[in-house]
Amino acid sequence: RSIGTGCFPGRNREAETFKEQGNAYYAKKDYNEAYNYYTKAIDMCPKNASYYGNRAATLMMLGRFREALGDAQQSVRLDDSFVRGHLREGKCHLSLGNAMAACRSFQRALELDHKNAQAQQEFKNANAVMEYEKIAETDFEKRDFRKVVFCMDRALEFAPACHRFKILKAECLAMLGRYPEAQSVASDILRMDSTNADALYVRGLCLYYEDCIEKAVQFFVQALRMAPDHEKACIACRNAKALKAKKEDGNKAFKEGNYKLAYELYTEALGIDPNNIKTNAKLYCNRGTVNSKLRKLDDAIEDCTNAVKLDDTYIKAYLRRAQCYMDTEQYEEAVRDYEKVYQTEKTKEHKQLLKNAQLELKKSKRKDYYKILGVDKNASEDEIKKAYRKRALMHHPDRHSGASAEVQKEEEKKFKEVGEAFTILSDPKKKTRYDSGQDLDEEGMNMGDFDPNNIFKAFFGGPGGFSFEASGPGSFFFQFG
Repeated sequence: RSIGTGCFPGRNREAETFKEQGNAYYAKKDYNEAYNYYTKAIDMCPKNASYYGNRAATLMMLGRFREALGDAQQSVRLDDSFVRGHLREGKCHLSLGNAMAACRSFQRALELDHKNAQAQQEFKNANAVMEYEKIAETDFEKRDFRKVVFCMDRALEFAPACHRFKILKAECLAMLGRYPEAQSVASDILRMDSTNADALYVRGLCLYYEDCIEKAVQFFVQALRMAPDHEKACIACRNAKALKAKKEDGNKAFKEGNYKLAYELYTEALGIDPNNIKTNAKLYCNRGTVNSKLRKLDDAIEDCTNAVKLDDTYIKAYLRRAQCYMDTEQYEEAVRDYEKVYQTEKTKEHKQLLKNAQLELKKSKRKDYYKILGVDKNASEDEIKKAYRKRALMHHPDRHSGASAEVQKEEEKKFKEVGEAFTILSDPKKKTRYDSGQDLDEEGMNMGDFDPNNIFKAFFGGPGGFSFEASGPGSFFFQFG
């Protein structure tokens, strides 16, 4: 037998031939064939450290680091002075994310060859990974998920096969709302290891945060089946089930018209998990709808505002808030919301809602003749006449002849407005144009040179007009001449 190889001379020569063929394929980057020939060499001489070392290098090129680690460890067990064996062992440890074990391997390589540049560099890399791990752990506790993602990206440059780093990165991406990226990372791991509880948890977490709660629960349950003590999956599963139940109970109460109970249930649901942005946005919007039904319009607006703060693409919340703004005559705010909706979804319905809000805004900037007369928008002709009689007499300048100049001026202005209001609202054609928001200046309806006294005389009639006379302190009556 050849000393150190465990082979007879003939087998040793044959093994060397296989090794050289393996080297040729390795040089051509045909790593699968190289692997096959190194395996044949090992089968011939199972005690040759360099054969295991070569096969380890090949497995590393194929990305099969766990198998490569086994070969590298066997190579240094057979020959502890094998520097390249220690380097490969360290590289495998580092690629799999075990930076501490990698440091030990690189230190051993440096003990054997203190000037080895590769060992020096890899030792620095392993220490850098340990530092990134340490920072990431602190930042995760601080909920600085962006920083954790940054640290894991840097660590994965040196540890590309580390599932632990990938999972932590994916979890943080999910917490940041970057669900497709998080799903992609978790799916890649599950393709290689379908029983990975952490990857199943992250998949569930993404679905949970995207408000696909039923599917999320399935992944959490699967993760717990693989790892019954998985604390995060356990908490997430409990929260998901509680959230689903409360939301459904709230929806049921709302449909049954029990708005007070629906409000309480949605409020309880909002307290379950502040991290679930999408579901909480829907819960705020649902509670806003309840508040609008209860005519608590300011509360409804606040709830819808909280919903769009959480999800600024949530059309339903903008529509609900816009309607509440319309109901509270905050037309500028309503127009702003409807514009946002129409820019996002250019439908006929949204266009009409925007036009209606713009019309109401335009109307709100004009004088409100109904308000001036103190009548409802559906007032009859008789009600409009009675209201004019009352207001015209109340604000007539003769009634305030003894008042200060300032009061006289104010009452004269009100008297004129009352006359304008009656002129418009008592004429069906003008009233229709006014109600539809059209400009009254068109078709000779300009109110600029309007004389309210003419309307007053025409309304009260009489050959000599009328006059106000005092009948006692602070009281007046009017008589026709």
